[in-house]
Amino acid sequence: MKVYNPRMGMDALQVFPVSRAAADQRAGRAGRTGPGTCYRLFTESAYQNELLPNPVPEIQRTNLGNVVLLLKSLKIENLLDFDFMDPPRRKIFSIQCTSCGCWAPLNNVGSLTEIGWKMVEFPLDPPLAKMLLMGEQLECINEVLTIVSMLSVPSVFFRPKDRAEESDAAREKFFVPESDHLTLLNVYQQWKANQYRGDWCNDHFLHVKGLRKAREVRSQLLDILKSLKIPLTSCGMEWDVVRKAICSAYFHNAARLKGVGEYVNCRNGMPCHLHPSSALYGLGYTPDYVVYHELVLTTKEYMQCVTAVEPHWLAELGPMFFSVKESDTSMLEHKKKQKEEKTAMEEEMENLRKEQAEADKLNEEREREKKAKQQQQVIMVGVRKGPRTYLRPNK
Repeated sequence: MKVYNPRMGMDALQVFPVSRAAADQRAGRAGRTGPGTCYRLFTESAYQNELLPNPVPEIQRTNLGNVVLLLKSLKIENLLDFDFMDPPRRKIFSIQCTSCGCWAPLNNVGSLTEIGWKMVEFPLDPPLAKMLLMGEQLECINEVLTIVSMLSVPSVFFRPKDRAEESDAAREKFFVPESDHLTLLNVYQQWKANQYRGDWCNDHFLHVKGLRKAREVRSQLLDILKSLKIPLTSCGMEWDVVRKAICSAYFHNAARLKGVGEYVNCRNGMPCHLHPSSALYGLGYTPDYVVYHELVLTTKEYMQCVTAVEPHWLAELGPMFFSVKESDTSMLEHKKKQKEEKTAMEEEMENLRKEQAEADKLNEEREREKKAKQQQQVIMVGVRKGPRTYLRPNK
């Protein structure tokens, strides 16, 4: 089963015993169209005592970044009290809500920002949506759009066992030093230059179905950009700007060099390794700082889709996690700056509380006026000749 760990920000393929419901359904497959027998490779006591009644719901073992943004866009303020059918664990859900604020869709008081409202429009994970919107600011949205489309489909490279060396050599021709993301961009641009031909893909050991799917995704995202009136800009061959856009989305997945091909996550110290198929693995040197798309646990914690970044980009784009230590600033000045930031956040929270209280007061006054009007109407209806009758308003 694929299980997401929000603390590590990592997907892991873990081995679980099947649930009783899954075992019963599997047994139901035997004898469906003809006489059959199901042999279970576990004891009856294991079935009764060790297996869960039902499989773990997917909402409790996946990344909920999209869910958080969707609920916020529906004006649901308190997500922890939302009535889920299978609620995720509160602690894990609150971690995911906090991490969602890192990409700037949520402000200090947990409401959607202007970027957040735009991010909701895209059917993408928050980091990929942030990368697109950052591409608009850095005027390289055409290139970022292609990278996001290629990341939304499974790997386009294939490596047949009988022709492994040939396929590796073909793959190396597409490598862009310092970035797997730019390698994907290069693959798509080369395919486009060759009129999207299928035989060209077969010659270069590429999945033509995956590339066609990426082309479809790209056209759909392009339609969304047009609906948001975001113009299509290109940076040409200045791909350092594209690397900066990638860094803006994945600064929480930043890692620094520890040994040969071994990195550690800058935030939680999680060990990360370059995959042998990465463009950075065969590089003459290893960059000091990288960002990665995701971390997958197989035999080791391997980083999928890695890009080398400049350390000052991390401080610029992720100031909530990183800062540049300047030699002329003392510890006292640093603490003073932190205190000012904390005071500004507390003021923002206090202003929100006041606004909320005023809004509640206004609503109460409106309700009171509404009730008074209803009672007045009822009294007017009740006035007749003879004794006065007052009709009670309907509850």
